Amino acid sequence: MFSKQVIESAKAPKALWALYFTYLIEGFVYLGTLVYLAMFFNDYIRLNDVHAGWMVGLMTAGITFSMLVFGSRVDSWGLRKTLFTALGLMFFGRIIISISPALGLQPGGLFSPLNLVAALGILFVVIGFGMYQPAVYAGTRAVTTSATSGMAFAMLYALYNLGGWLPTFMSPVRNTFGLQGALAFYAIITLLGIIGLALLLTKKTLEKSLAESNVNETSTVTITHEKSTYEQSVIKISPLTKTLDWLKEHPMANSKFSFFIFSLIPIQTLFVYIWFILPQYVARAYAGTWTGKNFETAISLNALLVFVLCPIVTAISRKSKVYDMMIFGTTVMAVSPFLLSGGPTVAGLFSYIIILSIGEAIWKPRFLQYAAEIAPEGRTGAYMGVAQFPWFLTKILVPLYSGIALSKWCPPEGPTHTGTMWLIFGLIAIATPILLLSAKGWVGRL
Repeated sequence: MFSKQVIESAKAPKALWALYFTYLIEGFVYLGTLVYLAMFFNDYIRLNDVHAGWMVGLMTAGITFSMLVFGSRVDSWGLRKTLFTALGLMFFGRIIISISPALGLQPGGLFSPLNLVAALGILFVVIGFGMYQPAVYAGTRAVTTSATSGMAFAMLYALYNLGGWLPTFMSPVRNTFGLQGALAFYAIITLLGIIGLALLLTKKTLEKSLAESNVNETSTVTITHEKSTYEQSVIKISPLTKTLDWLKEHPMANSKFSFFIFSLIPIQTLFVYIWFILPQYVARAYAGTWTGKNFETAISLNALLVFVLCPIVTAISRKSKVYDMMIFGTTVMAVSPFLLSGGPTVAGLFSYIIILSIGEAIWKPRFLQYAAEIAPEGRTGAYMGVAQFPWFLTKILVPLYSGIALSKWCPPEGPTHTGTMWLIFGLIAIATPILLLSAKGWVGRL
């Protein structure tokens, strides 16, 4: 069965391979940039740890918010225009960030001239990524069929994670050229990715792939144009009526969709812990051991496992209903924190990461697939963008208590009670599969 799925994936439309390529590159660049960004603001912009963290949060949370605002661009601009505009903005933003220390501006402080320039670079990246990811998924939906979309979405997620694992090999670049040079390297990779995408995703290639999937991108653009013309013809409608109509058509007005995406907040906290909890937890709870000294090994294992597991799990479960896999996957993932509730052990830590990764491989690609499938024709980008709103809230909520949890149950010095911390995290996460299961008869029917 799995070999058959691999053969079918190899026969995927050329446009889909182009989307695979750009998503792999962006996973490498974006996640690799996050590894160095806080240290960059410490060393070059001279911000303290708190303010450097805020700047990193500006990028991560800002990107999720940006998807809410700019995610629908692909519905009106089309795939190629949106992708190249988005990547161009991100390239420009990364160049600004990497060269900012060489401009001779005054560093130090959130409102220093140097930090404001770096923040401008982040803004370009935020806007670009807000268009980029919804466009990739909308494009994937357009060039696949109901029989091939599941594997295609899984491959996207897997390749992005593979890209997130590749920064493991960036040490020689950083050691030779410093953090600034490493960020400049990522900007260059962005440019090379744009050139590669231009060669792979030509107009002819896209049109052929759309035709093979019995989808016509031109018709989507025509519908959008006709809608715009209609709106112009009734421009005398009162602002209140227009606002009410906009609210009625907004993805959040779809009660099934809204319940679904907000139910995922508890389980998504486990993703945020990877960056806000896990590094300090492993370094402190396993201090003096090989695991504690090499905590990056444990943290990066998740991305590699998801890359390997995503296509395998999707191939095995290809005939399963999307919603059923959401329930199963979130349940598996929610079990993982309980494996650490008995205290810090090496076996418990790696079992936690493995179970977490298996659960993620089961449900996360299905979430993106479900969000795309529930969207009305021609509104995939808008739905994909809004689907990121709970993720944005999660990135805001977790930092409000993660520091408190670490200082109380896993401080840098003194006794620790990490089992209690992970027990509470598990009880939070298990709310998601309970909510999804309780609403299966309603939300589970598209």
